[in-house]
Amino acid sequence: MVDFSMVLGAKWQRQGLVLCRAADGMGSHVVGDPCIVWDDEYHTWRMFLFFSPPGCGDTLCEDPNRAGGGDWQAPQPLSFVNPEAICSGYAHKPFIVQDPYRPNHAARIGGMFCLLIVSRVDGHKVVQQAWSASLAGPWKVDPAVLIPCGEAGEFDSKHVDAVTGFFFEDRQEILYFYMGYPDQPQDRNISPMGSAQGAALRSVSGTSVCKLGEILPPRQSPHHWASGWVGGLQLLPGKTHRWIALLNASPTAPVAADSNVFREEPPPSLGGFAYTDEEWPVSGWTYAPEPIEWIDRMPQEAFDTGEGFNFWRHNLLALHDGTLAVFYNSGYYGQEQLYMISTFA
Repeated sequence: MVDFSMVLGAKWQRQGLVLCRAADGMGSHVVGDPCIVWDDEYHTWRMFLFFSPPGCGDTLCEDPNRAGGGDWQAPQPLSFVNPEAICSGYAHKPFIVQDPYRPNHAARIGGMFCLLIVSRVDGHKVVQQAWSASLAGPWKVDPAVLIPCGEAGEFDSKHVDAVTGFFFEDRQEILYFYMGYPDQPQDRNISPMGSAQGAALRSVSGTSVCKLGEILPPRQSPHHWASGWVGGLQLLPGKTHRWIALLNASPTAPVAADSNVFREEPPPSLGGFAYTDEEWPVSGWTYAPEPIEWIDRMPQEAFDTGEGFNFWRHNLLALHDGTLAVFYNSGYYGQEQLYMISTFA
């Protein structure tokens, strides 16, 4: 097994643009929030992504040993058997439930794959799930809300967003991580309105989810890269440290009176890591002291290809040749494209 603890001290090389926004029409707004899994049926990597419009898409890799720019097909919208079951009729930020001990490998649960999607109820983001016997779909949506918003005043009372999920077969449980936004100030000296990373748990034999509360709130240290708000999380197994989390966060605290489009997630969004040595990865998390990269330290050639302003949702992929690659979207809000860095070319 790869010791993903090595990413904490890794040196990364920028590999540039992987998928660009179309000039107009479908896919022209956002291409990002990648979730990459191995597809045995097609013998290659399949990327699920926020592809707006229509919100959820996927694409196959032409060369599974490379997976960089020019190696992916044009994204296509996901196919749903019953799209009317999606709350508010719109879904985005798809994520395939995975095996936590084999990153980027989809879990089979009762012979089926599980897709997590973010939808809305009365203007509040919530999580739903869909099922298929094939990663290619079509997907059947469960009309029930899987992870709802919390009660008034709780850390996730406004939105439940950026969900990921991992099936622990030995426990017969699915552990979910999600980004919770509060509707009221939280008991923090720094960033009382900032989102936090929460966790929830469900037995595969049950229907309801048990929320476990905050596991990674904003760091209470001024100017720390994760002191403002905390975004989505990818869970990775380690040896030096038991578990590694790849996530995005910001040093900038949201302000309740802000009316900008980025009022809930002010820039910059930065990619970085956290780790825990606990056997069950819902406690003991510590942020790495620095992010992968600060926006203002990017080389000019990265700005020239459209990067800047934010580094959004990150997905680490261990390629067959030993390369560790990280995919992320970057750019101004609603105009992001997909980029990649790797440990070596």
